[in-house]
Amino acid sequence: MRRTVLERFPAGGPRGSWPAEEFARARRDEGLAAEVVMDLESDAFLVVLPRQTADAVS
Repeated sequence: MRRTVLERFPAGGPRGSWPAEEFARARRDEGLAAEVVMDLESDAFLVVLPRQTADAVS
């Protein structure tokens, strides 16, 4: 499965702050299937959209 990155957020945000989760929630409220994943190499949270391959759609 491929993913489209909507936004990146540094992992070192202020304590108690969840900007990636808030951004993803706003996208879900708009009807997008946004989710948050961690990119360990860049130490960042990514808000992504899953993208189905053409053969996965029936």
